[in-house]
Amino acid sequence: MRIHRSTVALTAALIAGMAHAAEYRPVTDARLANPEPGNWLLTKGNYAGWSYSPLEQITTKNVAKLRPVWSAATNVGSGHEAPAIVNGDYMFVATPHNQVIAFDSTTGKVRWRFVREVPLGLGALHRTNRGVALWEDKVYVGSIDCMLSALDAETGKLLWEAEVCDWETESAYITSAPLVVKGKVIIGPSGGEFGVRGFLKAFDAKTGELAWTRYSVPAPGEPGSETWPQEGQWKDAWKNGGGTMWMPGNYDAKNDVIYWGVGNGAPWLGDQRPGDNLYLASVLSIDPDDGDIVSHFQYHWNDSWDWAGMNAPTLVEYEKNGEKVTGLISAQRNGRLYWLDRDAEGNITYNKSVPYVNNTVFKSVDPKTGRPTYNEEHKPATGKTRTYCPSLWGGKDWPYEAYNPKTGMLYIPYNDNHCLTLTGMIQPRIPGQWSAGVDINRLDLSLTEGWDHIGGIQAWSVDGGKEVWREKYPHSWNWGSILTTAGGVLFAGGTTDRMFRAYDAKSGKLLWEFPTPSGIISPPSSFEIDGKQYIAVVSGWGVDAQWIQGKMHDLAGWEKAVPEGGSVWVFALDN
Repeated sequence: MRIHRSTVALTAALIAGMAHAAEYRPVTDARLANPEPGNWLLTKGNYAGWSYSPLEQITTKNVAKLRPVWSAATNVGSGHEAPAIVNGDYMFVATPHNQVIAFDSTTGKVRWRFVREVPLGLGALHRTNRGVALWEDKVYVGSIDCMLSALDAETGKLLWEAEVCDWETESAYITSAPLVVKGKVIIGPSGGEFGVRGFLKAFDAKTGELAWTRYSVPAPGEPGSETWPQEGQWKDAWKNGGGTMWMPGNYDAKNDVIYWGVGNGAPWLGDQRPGDNLYLASVLSIDPDDGDIVSHFQYHWNDSWDWAGMNAPTLVEYEKNGEKVTGLISAQRNGRLYWLDRDAEGNITYNKSVPYVNNTVFKSVDPKTGRPTYNEEHKPATGKTRTYCPSLWGGKDWPYEAYNPKTGMLYIPYNDNHCLTLTGMIQPRIPGQWSAGVDINRLDLSLTEGWDHIGGIQAWSVDGGKEVWREKYPHSWNWGSILTTAGGVLFAGGTTDRMFRAYDAKSGKLLWEFPTPSGIISPPSSFEIDGKQYIAVVSGWGVDAQWIQGKMHDLAGWEKAVPEGGSVWVFALDN
């Protein structure tokens, strides 16, 4: 691990015409554990991962009066997947290609822009960024060349940077937002398709010194290593087994337990790495002090579909046998919605799960353990051509679900009626090159017979375990995260028509929509200044959403492309 105090590859400059000076309020551990309603301090709004705003000035009755207050171009292309993070008068937006922009929250004037040069030859599959983290007077951001940078929140000046991984030798890269817990900045890289062995690293938030490392795939002799037998194509499959932890986790601040999702296997073909393959496609509970694994639940064993479990489940309470229990709920990429129990120590046990989209792979699911049995004809394998549903993008890809404690519902941005055909092969492991065991040019997407839609939103009762309402998009996938509010409104983008929409969270009725210049794949957020509630969202289509759009043009005659180009939009009620 290398610590750098400065580098010519980084620049942080104040912008001419800078917004009016404002005192920056430090983001303490206490504020992160109990964020005030008027700010959006974390990627998903709170440690529990709810993507919920307690603000209620904007309601189902007045949301139709929502109007844009300001907008600003990021001057960056490609897919913008980071939310607007707000602390008072300061808004921070991370963009693709290693940039962070600080805006005045109410005017949109640029305070500063941080740019880290992207090295030549970097082979990142997704050149995006999913957000910054705040702590004290600093802003933390990961970069696709494997660095974690700490910036001065008021000026954008680089304070320190630490190497998380070596992109040249490990083929890893960072797209995740960091998570700050108790003075540690925690982050993991992407790169499962390049044969990366997944891990998290925690750094001292003040100095950048490495505190601990936690691998998601156990080495021989460690707990879980027995699920990686020395058989199959790769005798040491664990060394390059995947399981990258490329999305931010959630945190139980009361009991001091982190919950983090683990990604797909590498290569994709499970027959080349026999065994259950812990902790692929799992949720881990982790001690934030030392990174030790407390417990786990694996959604499916010997992952062979790229059904990554990278999204950490949402921390909720729900009814079980007539009593409220602490639990986890998660709509997973494999197409099932899971209810998991958790105790104060972080022990995880299976409660139940139900399908929320069509799955052709699971023959059955054990009602006591949650372990599935498979239809082998729909499991990709070496030398075999096989089709499975949902495709590798799953019932829900990386976008965040949302939980509203007032409605008691979980809101899922879902995609159904899509399948994938793969022909398995053996590919050499070469740093920086695709080695998933399938031809990257032969990811053959198909649609189920008689399909009437792909994307949409589902609302599920957390206590009742039943779907309450559904919004279908006949001409679009859904690539957008969801925001829900105490005012009973649900905000969502994610569609190819570039619309930003507001729905009644109880009924699903469409209440308002606004066209943005590009498609929205970033999570919306909400904040309040001087008694006025604002809704913020970043528009900017790209990466997988853009690739799929081309496929849908060929398959269904959809519009061939969605305009790209990033812009930030902030809305409030029309007075």
